[in-house]
Amino acid sequence: MTDMSLKRNFCIVAHIDHGKSTLADRLIQKAKIIDDRKMMNQILDNMDIERERGITIKSQAVTIPYTAKDGKTYELNFVDTPGHVDFSYEVSRAIASCEGALLLIDATQGVESQTVSNMYMALEQDLTIVPVINKIDLASADIESVKHQIDHEIGLDANDAVCVSAKTGVGIDDLMEAIVTKFPCPTGDPDAKTAALIFDCHYDAYRGVVVHVRVMEGRIKSGSTIRMMSSGAEYKVEQCGIFKINYEPTDYLEAGDVGYIISGVKTVSDVKVGDTITSVDNAVEEPLPGFKEVKPVVYSSIYPMDSNDYEELKASMEKLKLNDASLVYEKDNSLALGNGFRCGFLGLLHLEIIQERLERDFDQSVIFTAPSVRYKVKVQGGEEMFIDNPSEYPTGKILGAEEPYIRASIITPAEYLGSIMALCTEKRGVQTNMQYLDEKRVELTYEMPLAEVLFDFYDHLKSYSRGYASFDYEIIGYRPTELVKVDILLNGKMVDALSLLTFKDNAVVRARKVCERLKDEISRQQFKIAIQGAIGSQVIARETVNPVRKDVLAKCYGGDITRKRKLLEKQKEGKKRMKMVGDVELPQSAFLAVLKDKVE
Repeated sequence: MTDMSLKRNFCIVAHIDHGKSTLADRLIQKAKIIDDRKMMNQILDNMDIERERGITIKSQAVTIPYTAKDGKTYELNFVDTPGHVDFSYEVSRAIASCEGALLLIDATQGVESQTVSNMYMALEQDLTIVPVINKIDLASADIESVKHQIDHEIGLDANDAVCVSAKTGVGIDDLMEAIVTKFPCPTGDPDAKTAALIFDCHYDAYRGVVVHVRVMEGRIKSGSTIRMMSSGAEYKVEQCGIFKINYEPTDYLEAGDVGYIISGVKTVSDVKVGDTITSVDNAVEEPLPGFKEVKPVVYSSIYPMDSNDYEELKASMEKLKLNDASLVYEKDNSLALGNGFRCGFLGLLHLEIIQERLERDFDQSVIFTAPSVRYKVKVQGGEEMFIDNPSEYPTGKILGAEEPYIRASIITPAEYLGSIMALCTEKRGVQTNMQYLDEKRVELTYEMPLAEVLFDFYDHLKSYSRGYASFDYEIIGYRPTELVKVDILLNGKMVDALSLLTFKDNAVVRARKVCERLKDEISRQQFKIAIQGAIGSQVIARETVNPVRKDVLAKCYGGDITRKRKLLEKQKEGKKRMKMVGDVELPQSAFLAVLKDKVE
C-alpha cells in the first residue's frame, strides 16, 4: 500500500451546474485509469436519469494515481458530489470522508447561494478549501470579478484560486499540483485499533450491499471479521478494495484509505450510513462521530396505478431504499387509490427523482398525492401531534397549528430585485436582510413558510430572474399558522386522495385550481357532475361537468309539440335516476393533472 504521506482525500463541492462532474471527467482522463474509447461525459454519473438531467444525485468516489513534479506518485481519492440543495446530505457525507475540498466557482456566474452553504459545511468539518475558478474558456468569463467575490464574499484568499476550464482541460495540471501541495495528507495509525466510517452504500444485484468506507484508524483485511457498531452485527469481509471507476480488489484497506467492503450484507437496512465499522479482533471502544440524521421535509403518498401491483411496488421501494438512505416510507391506504406508501423526501427534486426511478428502473406505474409539509397541531386537552397527511387531520376542536419555516437566501442580479421581492412577499415571506455584494448582485434573506416554497416558487423565481437568481434554504423551526383542511367532493362524495392541508387565506385559490383541473380531466357522463372544494361543510369552490345529451328528438320531424315534450320529460327522469346511482370514475390523468402545478 502507498505511504500515507502520498495519499490525498478530497471532494469537489459547488453550486448546481458549475462543472463538478466535468472536472471529475478531466481528472480521470488525466490519470488514464480508463481507456480513451470508454471515456464519456459525466463518467461518474452512472444513473440514466443523472445523465439526462445533467445533474449528480449520488456522490461517487474514485481513486486516481498522479505523478507530481517532485517525481513522487500520489494516490488521490476524490468524491464528486451533487450541487442541488435537496441533496446536500450527500455532500455532508462526502465531506466527512475527506481532508480537503475543491470549491468550484463558475467564472460567468460568480459566487452563488449554494457555493456559500457548501463552503460553510466544509469549514465545519475543518477541511482545507482550495477555490477553483472554472469555465475560463467562455467569452463571458469575468475572472477578476470572481476573484474579488472570493475575497469579499466567502473570505478565502483569491491568490490561492486555480483557474481551469474543465471542458477543454486548461489548467488541470496546475490543479493537480495544488491538490498535492495544498491539501494535507490523512492522519491515522495503520497499527491502531480499527475504525472506519461508512459514508455511503449501494446495492449490487450480484454481490449484495457494497459499503463505501473511509478508514480512519487501523486496517481492514479480506477474510477478517468486522462488526457494525450501531447494530452489533458481525460479517466476514469477502472482498475489499478501491474505486477506479470499477472495483479494484486489494488485500486490505488501512488508515487514510477510501474504499469499499463487500461482506455478504443482504439488505441496506442492515447498514447505517454514518456508522462505524471495527474489527472483531482489534475493536475500538467508542464509535466515530457520525452525521446529522437526515430529516425529510416534504411528504407525499405513492400508490400503484393498478392496485394489484402493490406487492411489486413494495419490492421496488425496498430496492430503492437500498441505494437511497434518505428515503423514509411507511404503509398507507386510501379509499380512492387502495394500498400505498406514505413517503418523506428531502425536497421536490428528490420526490421527482424517486418518481422517475420507480417508473424507469423498476417499471412501476405510480400516482403521487399532493406534496405537503409536516404541521404541528395542538388539539383539545393540550396534546401536540405532527401531521403530514390530510387524512390524519383531527376533526375535533383545534387549539392551534404551527408550520415549518425556512430561512431562504437568494442571490440575484439587482435588475430583477423588484419582481423577486414581490414574489417572496406574495409567498408570505418576511425580509430579514438585504445586502449588495457588488454593483450588480444582491443577496436577499427571507423567512418564509416551507409550504409556500413547495409548489411553484422555484419555477417563478427562475422565470422572473431569467434563470440568474440562485436559491438556498435551511429549516429554522416552527411558527404559528392558520391551518385548514380542504376536501374535494365529486357529486357530494369525498375523494380522500385529493384532500389537502393549506394556509387559510390560500384555501379558496388552491381549491379553485384543483376543481378547474379536474373539470378538464373528467370525461362527460350522461348526468351532470359537481366538483366542489369544501372546508368542513362550507363549499368554497365549484365547477360543473355538463352532461352529454343524446338527441331524443332526432326521429321527430314536425308534428305535435306535446310528443316532443313527453320525450324530453322522459329523458330528464332517466338522467335524474342515473345521477342517483351514477358513480364518477376518476381517470389516473386527473390525479396527475391536479398534482402537477402549472406556472402561469
